[in-house]
This record gives sequence, C-alpha cells and structure tokens, in this order.
Amino acid sequence: MRATICLLLLTVCFGCNHVADVVADEGLASGLKGASGVCVDRQGTIYVAELGEPDVDKDGRITVIKNGKSSVLVDGLDDPRGIALLKGDLYVCDKTTLKKVSLKGEVEDFFTADDFPGGALLLRDVDAITDAKADLIVVTDADDSKARRAVYVIEPRNRSVKVFDDTKIELLKEPRGVVFDGLSHALIADLKGMVYRVNLVNGKVAVVYQEGLPGVSGIAWDDYGRLFLTSASAKTLWGVARPGEKVVEMSKDIGAVASVCVDVANEKLVVVNEKGSVQTLPKKIAGWEVDTTPMSDVKLEVAFPDLKWTGWDDGSESGKPTQHRPILLTHAGDGSGRIFVPLQQGPIHVFKEGDAATKIFLDLSDRNRYLDRQNEEGLLGLAFSPDFKESGEFYVFYTLENEEHTNVVSRFKVSKDDPDKADLNSEEVLLRIEHPYWNHDGGTLVFGQDGMLYVVIGDGGAGNDPHENGQNLGTHLGKILRIDVQKRESGYGIPADNPFAKKEGAKPEIFAYGVRNIWRLSVDRKTGDLWAAEVGQNLYEEINIVPIGANLGWSLRESLHPFGEKGVGVNPGMVDPIWEYNHDVGRSITGGQVYRGKKSPSLDGVYFYSDYVTNLVWGLKYDAEKGRVVANRRIEAPKMAWMSLGEDEAGEVYIMSYSGDGRGILRFASK
Repeated sequence: MRATICLLLLTVCFGCNHVADVVADEGLASGLKGASGVCVDRQGTIYVAELGEPDVDKDGRITVIKNGKSSVLVDGLDDPRGIALLKGDLYVCDKTTLKKVSLKGEVEDFFTADDFPGGALLLRDVDAITDAKADLIVVTDADDSKARRAVYVIEPRNRSVKVFDDTKIELLKEPRGVVFDGLSHALIADLKGMVYRVNLVNGKVAVVYQEGLPGVSGIAWDDYGRLFLTSASAKTLWGVARPGEKVVEMSKDIGAVASVCVDVANEKLVVVNEKGSVQTLPKKIAGWEVDTTPMSDVKLEVAFPDLKWTGWDDGSESGKPTQHRPILLTHAGDGSGRIFVPLQQGPIHVFKEGDAATKIFLDLSDRNRYLDRQNEEGLLGLAFSPDFKESGEFYVFYTLENEEHTNVVSRFKVSKDDPDKADLNSEEVLLRIEHPYWNHDGGTLVFGQDGMLYVVIGDGGAGNDPHENGQNLGTHLGKILRIDVQKRESGYGIPADNPFAKKEGAKPEIFAYGVRNIWRLSVDRKTGDLWAAEVGQNLYEEINIVPIGANLGWSLRESLHPFGEKGVGVNPGMVDPIWEYNHDVGRSITGGQVYRGKKSPSLDGVYFYSDYVTNLVWGLKYDAEKGRVVANRRIEAPKMAWMSLGEDEAGEVYIMSYSGDGRGILRFASK
C-alpha cells in the first residue's frame, strides 16, 4: 500500500484523494498563516502545516480541514514544512526535528537533530511509503547558508536511519521536494532546476530532468504514474505523463504555491497558496488526456444463472461444499458456439447458452494438484488449436499432483465418438516446468493469429525474484514462450523468427522476458495484439502490449519504476507498460480481454480488466495511432474477487469469480 504523503513548502503531495469539494473558500483561507505543506487522506480530510512567522519559534501549527470546517490539531511547533501521513500518523519536518503527530494531537520528537547522522540542519521535505513488509520515510535536509545537504532514509519500525549527503552525492545542491520512486529509489526536486533519482540502497544518482525547470521544488506522483512538478519562483506547474516522456508546461499562472496535492479521483490538483486559500486546478496534461468518467452505460449480469454444473458439489446434499473456481472461459473456434469453462480443481465443463446443465469435457482431478492454501497452482490454462474442427486437438496447462511445484503443458485430443468429451488417455506432455515455489505459475495458453501457441510462465515464485529468473534467458521461468505445435518431431517446433532461437545459452522458445506473474495474457482477435496484465510486487500493477522480443523489465523494474538495488530507470532495451496503477487503487491485477462482440457495438476495442483484492473493474481504451491510453473508466460491479476474464466464440466478454453457488460468471453488456 502507498501512504498518503504531504510535501513541504512549494512541493506536491501524492496519493491524495476525494477533495474535489474543497475549493477556494474565505472561511478556510482565513485561518491559514504561512502555509508550507499539505496532505489529504483518502476520506478528504486536509492537514496543513503552517509556519506562522518565519524563524519565530512556537507559533507553527497543524490545521485540519474537514467537511469545510477548520480546526487546530496541534500548535506550539517551530517552523513546520514538509508533512506526510503514514498509517494514521503525521510526520512533520519542524526545523531540525522530525515530529510524529497522532491524529489525536499527540506530539512526539520522533527524530531530533542529533539522531540524524552528522546532525540535521533544516529539514525541508518528507515522504513516506509502506507495503506489506516495510515502512520507509525519506527526508531532505538543506540549509542553504551552510555547505551541507543530505537525504535521510528512515525505517520507523526500528528507528534506523541511513544518510546520503553531499560528500557522496555531488548533485545535492538545493534539494527540496522528495517522493519515492518505488521502495528503493527517490526522486528529488532541486532548486537548481533539475530532478534526479537517488538509489536509497547505494546512493547512486541519475539525472531524470534538467532543462527548463527553473526553481523546481515540488514533485509528486498520482496513482497512475503521472508526475507533477512545481516552481513557486517561476509560478509554473509542469506535468510528465509517464517516465521518459517530455515535461509539459501546464500553467504559468499558479502564483507562489505553498503546497500542492494530487486529487486522483477527481482529476484535480489541490493547492494551498501564499494567501492561505485552498483551491483546485486541472490535472490534465495536454496531449495525454485520459477519460476517467465512469462507464454508466455498461452493466455486469450473471451469465448463466440457472446452469447446473455437473459433478460440482455446492454442499446442499453432502454438507461439504466445494468452492466453484472458474479459472477461465473460452471457446473451440469451431463454429459450434460451445463454451468451455475449466475449474481450477481439474474439471473442464462444456455447454451452450441455454443448456440446463454442463457436460464434463475433460476431468484432470486425479492428476492435477490444487490446494486452497497454495491457490496459484492447479488447472490454469486451456487453448484450442486453430484447426480444432479438423484435428480435435487442444492444450492444457496444469500442476502435477505427484511432482511438487511442477507444471506441464499437454496436448489432448477429443474423443472420436463424442465431440463433448475428450480422450483422457491421449495426453502428450510437451513442456515440463519446475518451480522452486508454489506461486507465480503464470499458466495462460493462447494461440496467436500466427498460429503459434503462447505460454506464460511466472518467475518461479516467492517474492522479489530471488533467483533473478526474469532477466535470465537461460530459463523458461519469467517468460512468455512461443512454440509451433504443428511441428511434431520433438512434440513441438521453434518458430524461425523467435528472437532468441539462435542465441547461445538462451531458451529458444522465449518470445518475451522480464515477466513476474502475468495474469492473464489475451489476444485481440481484430489486431492480433498480445495484452498482458502483470501482477506487481510491492507497489504497482501494470498492463502491457507485448511485441516480439520484449524485455518487460522485471526484476529491474516494477511497472514504470526502478525495482531493488539493481533497479534502473527508463531503458531503451525495455518495454514499459501502457498503464499502471498503484496499490492505493488495487493490489493484484486480473486481466483482461478486448471486446470484439456484436451485442454491444459501443464497447468495441475496450480492454476490460479488474483487481482481485479491491474488486474494482475498468474498461481501458488504447489509441494505437497516438500510442497511449485515452480512457480508463470504472464500471459498477459487485464486490467479488475477480479471478479471470474470457470471451466466447462471438466475442462477448465474461468475468469470473469464485463462488459458493456457481453463479460467479458475469457478462459485460450495454445497459
């Protein structure tokens, strides 16, 4: 999870939400004096750091603005500047002390001047970040009258601190605003007109932006990878649509901004200016506008409300219910209109719209391993050969029951006597993939428009890619594979244009690499594009369109950000995602299918996806000519843990969740 963060004088706050109704108001403005920092929590409560009179002690305070009314949370501070909210506590830069302020107004000197290595001079800004395993705080320190500048990294759980000062980092001239760029890096805005990235593990620095930013001091991300920069001296607001893109001037008339927050939900910037007023500014970056209005014309309806799932026990008779886990929905492409739904436990159901009950097409339960406590294994993939109507061949990805953490890709054939029943004894194992851990299996199987079979393999599991499989071309783990199943000499052939087919030491099946745990991969039946939803590690979820030979970055990058000590910035050798969202929005992406059906023409080209943890559902639109996302719109959906999406033969799109009643498959439709 990413905390809501507030930044110092002339800085930008990231992660702020739900404050669109807080606009310029005389009642709010009248109590603010020397406003120097602001943050807003997800409920819309605003926290403002006020200096009072500069260099006058004990007249600083933190003011709370809630529902249009202001009150003093705490007073008697010296000169509070940067302010950040982390797990229900405020962290405030107050001259040489980092204070911890509870939301009840209790004040603690969390770090005093002598607690900072070398001694703090004048703390400028603070940012905080958290995920499931770590809390981190980063603070900038710069007294411009003295020849020392520093960046501190604090682990609040054990109160440890690490320092990088100007003896190690020559670029530290007049550091002001700071914001985390992943857990292991931070971006710093420097009054000298540049933004640079500091590796918070080893202190290495890279310049990110250095031209046309006079007096830049404010810096912030929003929830979707957009960066905002401000300068009070130049009275300018800039935006960066995504890392690596050019800085775009958004306004030169913002005045001497004291602090700015990003209101992601309402596409606004919340500003506290030198006059003490609170108002909003547009957040749109010219040329990179994204429609985020809700898709009010789309609904989700239970697709097969009366369908009986043959052989599945809902517990009504036995008293021992089995969770209904539809892992995907697909079709055979043979003109029959049949729908195939594998359950993660092993059975594959087949039926037609309107059928009273399903048939069991294939049951792998006796050889497939699935456990609720290790629920990333099991029957994970199913794809029908493009010539299935003639050959009767299809492919399955599943976990072996009798070999620990081992997945196979197998070819099966349909029964000669019954088109709704497969021949269990026809299994031919094509690939065997051993994993060191039970998670990050991947498992998607899809045929591309080139007739090749694409296979998604996760990085092997655990966390942080401990074996560095993502960037290792010598393993299948952390890859998208591409094989020619029509060549039978060794079970399958290697396409001649596979990017590493002739590279020494590389697995020739590799189509793309740098994969963590794509869930899932799909093919746009109109364009042939491969869409991949990549589940993130610490902070970010991402969506990719995958070209041949792509390095998707893991584990040197997590989405649009450097990852770990070895992490890198934007890299010409890597393909960045077309879209990201951080863990304040959702924590486990579930992809995804482009709609190409006929029932709802207005949905054509929309990529539907969801989040397993927060249960949110979106429709995203990508403009290939512009090379960017132009819409990402929420869809009203029930609170269900969405496992997968799929499409039927007509191109209608479905979304699936586990359930106890077998009614966890819903269909997208126009209202």
